[in-house]
Amino acid sequence: MTNSHFLTRSFKRRRFLQGVGVCLGLPLLDCFRPLYGDSIPAGETPQRMLLISNNLGVLPAPFFPQQSGADYQLSPYLKVIGDHRQDFTVFSGLSHPSVVGGHSTENCFLTAARDPTRSGFRNSISLDQFAVEQLGQQTRFPTLNLGVNIDKANRSLSWSRDGALLPAEDSPAALFRQMFVQGSKSEVELRLHQLQQRSSILDVLLEDMRHFQRGLGTDDQHRLDQYFTSVRQLEERLHAAGNWEQLPKPVVEREPPVDILDKSQFFSKLELMLSMAQLALQSDSTRIVTLMIDAFATGVFEIVDQEKSLDGYHNLSHHGQSPQKVAQLEKVDLQQLRIFGELLESLAAQPDGAGRLLDSTMVLFGSNMGDANIHSNTNLPILLAGGGFQHGEHLAFRQDDNTPLCNLFVSMLQRMGVETDRFSSSTGTLTGLMPTSS
Repeated sequence: MTNSHFLTRSFKRRRFLQGVGVCLGLPLLDCFRPLYGDSIPAGETPQRMLLISNNLGVLPAPFFPQQSGADYQLSPYLKVIGDHRQDFTVFSGLSHPSVVGGHSTENCFLTAARDPTRSGFRNSISLDQFAVEQLGQQTRFPTLNLGVNIDKANRSLSWSRDGALLPAEDSPAALFRQMFVQGSKSEVELRLHQLQQRSSILDVLLEDMRHFQRGLGTDDQHRLDQYFTSVRQLEERLHAAGNWEQLPKPVVEREPPVDILDKSQFFSKLELMLSMAQLALQSDSTRIVTLMIDAFATGVFEIVDQEKSLDGYHNLSHHGQSPQKVAQLEKVDLQQLRIFGELLESLAAQPDGAGRLLDSTMVLFGSNMGDANIHSNTNLPILLAGGGFQHGEHLAFRQDDNTPLCNLFVSMLQRMGVETDRFSSSTGTLTGLMPTSS
């Protein structure tokens, strides 16, 4: 391809985008170099996922048990949630192959996209978005992507098929309004009009793209086909959103939450956002929730009983074996596990069909960091609770040759009803994790 041809094609691309009046990025081409889902059958309890990650992890030594199997002794950290021993499984020896680079891996926890530090890196689709693609939109919100103290422009657990960051909602008050405040008739009509406008723009975009497609090379044709698929999925989600806008929102017996603006109230913010996540699942506003705990972006914060951290969370995690910092990190991790235990307690107390909400909700807690002090991204701390699996074990895999964490993701996808035996770097389902008999 000559330089003049490249410049002509680049100009046409800009003119094309200006012509439809929309700022929607095209896929990177060589020549330039979620719908109502099937209803759940009567009597069946829908499966759900709550996916939580702290991007600085926990201290590994007090987290992992020394023994494996069902008879393992609870580690110091796991004793905090020991009352729910039969409701969770702890894993060791799991990680994402070739996902290394310290903190650069934080956006890859649910994608397993390789080599995040390489030049030109582009993320891939996250577990939550993959599940929605396969299952369709079964609820008002196909997924909810949440954050605590999150740097919204740079971090997220949720990523599109094209590797684009999907911003997290960090305001419980705004989330509550989205889920439960109906709005006036005129407000609903305005939202419907806005959705129709977006759908019309996509119609024009697709029509012009079909003309633009002629004469492209094989690789570009393939990339453009993938892009068409993404746009069609967006069309379907807009159509579904329009249908949902015309249905009344659920009514909940709870006062709207008040946002906590002080980032130092880290644990209070986490508790509030987890309560909103449960409310979203309980009301069937969505069946898939992601929550990134952005410890990296958290400065000096309150731990317990008005005790302040010695430093920002990030610097605290690089403790260098300082006794004071390690002691504080242990308090931080224990408080985090207590809050996780309270979440399990609350989910277990909530009826859902013939069982508990915990039985129909897979709650994943983990991190992209195996040991933040040394920037290790192997042997990740992973807990899975609920969701109808046989729990009560420590499933230990090789420390020197980790099993892909995506094998666990495949097991979870199958539990959600997704017919797949692959996701990202998986090599199958996770050995030893079995669903309860139905």
